[in-house]
Amino acid sequence: MRIIPAIDIIEGKCVRLSKGDYKTKKVYNENPLEVAKEFEANGIQYLHLVDLDGAKSQHIVNYKVLENICSKTNLKVDFGGGLKSDKDLQIAFESGANQITGGSIAVKNPDIFKGWLQKYGSDKIILGADFSNRKIATSGWLETSELDVVNFINQYEKYGVSYVICTDIAKDGMLQGTSNELYQEILNKTNVKLIASGGVSCFDDLLKVQEIGCEGAIIGKAFYEGRLTLKELQKLC
Repeated sequence: MRIIPAIDIIEGKCVRLSKGDYKTKKVYNENPLEVAKEFEANGIQYLHLVDLDGAKSQHIVNYKVLENICSKTNLKVDFGGGLKSDKDLQIAFESGANQITGGSIAVKNPDIFKGWLQKYGSDKIILGADFSNRKIATSGWLETSELDVVNFINQYEKYGVSYVICTDIAKDGMLQGTSNELYQEILNKTNVKLIASGGVSCFDDLLKVQEIGCEGAIIGKAFYEGRLTLKELQKLC
């Protein structure tokens, strides 16, 4: 299983939220590159970089942070947040992103998202399936649709989606464990490479999602709050 630390960006700074609520913002480092370099120095190869300003603004904002990290580390970065147009995608890839994650766009403008899959291939385009009470959320989690998360993933698998990041918003940043039952259901009903996100609180949580069969796990607040050490992450890398 791939270990994928997250860096969430607001105003160029490394922050974390609870349940996606911007009012709960906590700044952990004013220089995201420092954080990325620390991950790389400890054997981590992947990074999940989220442009929270972009998610709110509906277009890419913090691409300079992406460019800085990609040009000064060898981390393979998947980038998401506010990617709504072909131009946004072009900027993300030109700034060094290895993969991009599209969530809201896959709900609100599926033709554009399907076009990205055709143009760039399923290895480059990740489906972001963020949900609350099984319903897919959009627009930086400020809106909730009527789409069931499992049906949503199932539908996009038919269009060629291979990688899916699935975040339980109720658990995100809460350090209360992961949505293992739902992840198991997704893996039983699809053949996607599932990346678990939201709720990781300790090393045992990572072992559980690995046991279920998740392809990757995203780690955020558990690391920043000292619940997971870099030494522990090295074991799984």
